[in-house]
Amino acid sequence: MPTTVTSTGESEMMNRAREDEFELSKSGSENIEGISGDDQADPNQRPKKKRYHRHTQHQIQEMEAFFKECPHPDDKQRKELSRELNLEPLQVKFWFQNKRTQMKNHHERSENSQLRAENDKLRAENMRYKEVLTNASCPNCGGPAALGEMSFDEHHLRMENVRLREEIDRISGIAAKYVGKPLVSYPFSNPITSRSPLDIGAGGFGVQPGIGNEIFGAGDLLRSVSGQSDIEKPMIIELAVAAMEELLRMAQIGEPLWTQGIDSSSETLNEEEYVRMFPRGIGLKPLGFKSEASRETEVVIMNHVNLVEILMDVNQYSTLFSSIISRAMTVEVLSTGVAGNYNGALQVMSAEFQVPSPLVPTRESLFVRYCKQNADGTWAVVDVSLDSLRSNPVSRCRRRPSGCLIQEMPNGYSKVTWVEHVEVDDRSVHNLYKPLVNSGLAFGAKRWVGTLDRQCERLASVMASNIPSGDIGVITTPEGRKSMLKLAERMVISFCGGVTASTAHQWTTLSGSGAEDVRVMTRKSVDDPGRPPGIVLNAATSFWLPVPPKRVFDFLRDESSRSEWDILSNGGVVQEMAHIANGRDHGNCVSLLRVNSANSNQSNMLILQESCTDQSGSYVIYAPVDVVAMNVVLNGGDPDYVALLPSGFAILPDGPNQAVDPAVGEMGSGGASLLTVAFQILVDSVPTAKLSLGSVATVNSLIACTVDRIKSAVSGESTNP
Repeated sequence: MPTTVTSTGESEMMNRAREDEFELSKSGSENIEGISGDDQADPNQRPKKKRYHRHTQHQIQEMEAFFKECPHPDDKQRKELSRELNLEPLQVKFWFQNKRTQMKNHHERSENSQLRAENDKLRAENMRYKEVLTNASCPNCGGPAALGEMSFDEHHLRMENVRLREEIDRISGIAAKYVGKPLVSYPFSNPITSRSPLDIGAGGFGVQPGIGNEIFGAGDLLRSVSGQSDIEKPMIIELAVAAMEELLRMAQIGEPLWTQGIDSSSETLNEEEYVRMFPRGIGLKPLGFKSEASRETEVVIMNHVNLVEILMDVNQYSTLFSSIISRAMTVEVLSTGVAGNYNGALQVMSAEFQVPSPLVPTRESLFVRYCKQNADGTWAVVDVSLDSLRSNPVSRCRRRPSGCLIQEMPNGYSKVTWVEHVEVDDRSVHNLYKPLVNSGLAFGAKRWVGTLDRQCERLASVMASNIPSGDIGVITTPEGRKSMLKLAERMVISFCGGVTASTAHQWTTLSGSGAEDVRVMTRKSVDDPGRPPGIVLNAATSFWLPVPPKRVFDFLRDESSRSEWDILSNGGVVQEMAHIANGRDHGNCVSLLRVNSANSNQSNMLILQESCTDQSGSYVIYAPVDVVAMNVVLNGGDPDYVALLPSGFAILPDGPNQAVDPAVGEMGSGGASLLTVAFQILVDSVPTAKLSLGSVATVNSLIACTVDRIKSAVSGESTNP
C-alpha cells in the first residue's frame, strides 16, 4: 500500500532549511547575533558560528492558541502576532507552516494506521480462505477437492476483497470533519440483493461492516423529496450533531425531565423542562400538532455491533421492524463512517410508520440518521426530522431527536434505551383507535423495544444448536429451520404491508349490512416468484372485542379451535406437522399445519403459520402452501420461490391500561381488544383481467362471516372464564 507520510528526518531537514533561509535573509540588513560591526568589516576575520533562535514557552503557547482558531493567518495577522510576541513576521510564517506540516503528518500517520489495520484484516481473511482451499476434501471420495468444487469460496473471497478495497477507498473522517466542506455522495450503482437480518452472520451474530444496500437518487431525489434545493449538507450535519447530544441526555437523565406515568411501567416527558433544557431544538410545535414522547429500556439477545449494522442498513432495518415500518429508503449517504464501522455514519432517509389497521393513517417522515460511538464505548443512533430545514414542510409528522442508546453486555447481549419523540397531526385517526394512539403505545418506544426484543429472540433461534430431537414435529436441521423462518418472515412482511392505510395503497370502503366497514384494494401480480400471478384482492376490517388480548391470541393461534372460525378449512381437523419455537413465550412460533378435510380436493392442503406476541401487540398470520414446495424448504431449499398469499390477525390492546401484565411482561389478561382481520385472495389468474363485483361481494361476505364466528366464539369464552 502506498504511504504518504513524510518521515521525521525530512521534516527536521525542512525546518532547518527554513531557519537557515531566515538567518541568511536577515544578515543582509542586520547584524548577525554574536558578531560585531568590526568583525564584519574585516574580511580576514573568521565568522563565528550562528546561533539558532529558540522560541520561548510563552511565544509557543500564544501561537498554539492562535493556530487552533486560525491555522492559516494572513499577512496582517502574522505581523500583528509577531509584534505581540517580539518575533519577525517571517519567523511566525515559518512556525505556522511547520505546524501545519506537523498536523498533516499526524493525521496521515493516523489514517495509515487505520489502513494498515484494514490491510491486516484483509490478509487474515485471505489466509483463512487459502487454508480452506488447501485443506478442502472431496465429499464423495475424500481426496483433495478440485478448484472447480470450491468456486463458491473463491467467489466469496473475491467479493470480500472488492468490498474491503472499496471501503478503504471511502474511508473519511467522522461527519463533523466535513462541516463547511463539500460532502461525497455515492450514487446508486451495482445493487446488492436485499438482505434479511437472518442472513447476517447466520442469524445476526456475525460482524459484517458495510453501508446500506440501497442508496437511491442522491441529490436529485433529496431535492424531489424535500421539495426544495436549499437544504445544505453542512446544516444537516450540524442538525444531526445537535440531535445526538439531545438524544444522549434524553436517554440518560431522569427527573425532572422524565416523571413517573400513571402506571409504574411508563414515563412521561415534562414538556416545560424539555423546552428549558433544549431551547434550540427544531423549532416550535406546528399549530394543530400534538406531542408524543416515550422512553423504554430493554436487554436484548444481540451484540451491539450487529444491532448497529441493522439500524444503519435500510433493508435489514425495515425487515426487522416490518410490523412498524411499511416503507423505508435511503435517500443519500453523507458519510459511511470510519475504518470499516459506522462511527460517524450519516444518511438521509425517508420512512413510513404504521399500525396494523386500515383505520390508522401511516406517518411519513424525511429525516437524517446519525450513528456515533461514545467515549464510554456505547453506541447511539439518532433520527431527526429535516422539516426545520425545509421552507414549505408538508409532513403531518416530524421527529424530534429520537433513537436508541446501545450498551454492550456480557454473553452477546445489549442494553437498549429507546427514545421516541414526535409531533403529529393525528386528527384523521379513527375514534376506535384514538385511545391507543393518544397513549403513545401505537407508535411509542414500548412498541419499538418490544418488537426488537421479540425479533432478536427470533434471530437467536436460528443459531440454536441444542434442539431436542425427540420432540415430534420439531425441525432440528439448521438449513430447514433457516429456510422455514425466512419463508415465514416474507409472509409476515407481505401481511403487514397489505393491511395498513399506507399512502401507497388505495383503499375502497364497503359498508355491509350491520357489519363493520370492510376496506378492499387490488394488486396486480406479474413476474413475482413469491406471489401467484393474477389479480390479488386485499380485504381488511378492524373492530372492538370485549375480550382480553391474550385470550384472543390464544384462541386464534390454537389449531384445535381453528375450525370454529376458519371457513376455508370446511370443518376439517387441523394438525400441527412441524414447528419452530422462536421466543421465550410459547406463543412465539412458526408452525406447519395440515388440514384433514373430508373434501378430497383439499387433502394435500398445508398451512404455514407464524404467531408472535410481545408487550405491544400480537399477530397470527398464515398462508396456504404447496406440499412439494414445503418439502424443498424443509430440506434447506430456497424459500423465495414459494408463492404466498398471507391472511391473518393483528391483536392490540384497546388502551394504555391493558397493554402489559407487569407480572409476566406480556400482553395483559384484562381489558378489551382491537382486532384487525385481513385476507389476501387470488380472484383471477390473469393479471390484465378486470375485477368483477361478484369477487368483491364474495370476499366481503367471507370476512364478515369470519368476524361473526370469532365474536361468537370468544365472547362465549369471556362469559365463562
